[in-house]
Amino acid sequence: MKDKKTTLFYILGAFFIANALLAEFIGVKIFSLENTFNFQPVNLSFFGINKLSFNLTAGVLLWPVVFIMTDIINEYFGKRGVRFLSFTAAGLIAYAFLMVFMAVKLTPAEFWIERETSYGIINMDNAFNTVYGQGLWIIIGSLTAFLIGQLVDVAVFHFVRKFTGSSLIWLRATGSTFVSQFIDSFVVLFIAFYIGAGWDLTLVLAIGVVNYIYKFFIAIVLTPALYILHYFIDLYLGKETAHQLIEESASASS
Repeated sequence: MKDKKTTLFYILGAFFIANALLAEFIGVKIFSLENTFNFQPVNLSFFGINKLSFNLTAGVLLWPVVFIMTDIINEYFGKRGVRFLSFTAAGLIAYAFLMVFMAVKLTPAEFWIERETSYGIINMDNAFNTVYGQGLWIIIGSLTAFLIGQLVDVAVFHFVRKFTGSSLIWLRATGSTFVSQFIDSFVVLFIAFYIGAGWDLTLVLAIGVVNYIYKFFIAIVLTPALYILHYFIDLYLGKETAHQLIEESASASS
């Protein structure tokens, strides 16, 4: 822990994995972006599907953070650092889902099943199983999209860096996020709902476009966060050490 570079990797990695895990589990909730901010539904239309609105999984609150962390880790620790953390996160997510599956299968205590709340009497076992018992295809789709998105993000990031060098952080970071989030948006829907639930392909594509529009906008909005994180990391490591670490990661990743 006396090595600042190791400490930095530990902190960034822990935050990356924590956000990825949380995004998977809060993602079971679908919310209306327009109603949350008291906007009128946008009623978009794609591929012949009308009245599409921004009804999004709550996981979108955290996935943009995950991809920003990916770009920061990519910048300072290169492909190997991102790949190591991505596969670690995927393994831990799979492990977490396995533990949740086992918890769902446990026989509930009788006194716990029904509970009186401000919403009336709730069957706690049914509520628990409904919230945490995500379908197998959704889990497979989510994990597959996560890994593909991460690997694509890494590849695009370093491809752009070959042309920009150490300048234009926003271009390689935001550009890689644009590409990886585009793929992520469609892969998870295709596996979870086209293959797993038999949805019509045009509906999957239409919803994918709406999701990507949101992610595209958020990626732009969060771009200043990259510079803020760079500032504090450079302050923590020292500009000379930070620059050396960036150049070493770029050289090792090329």
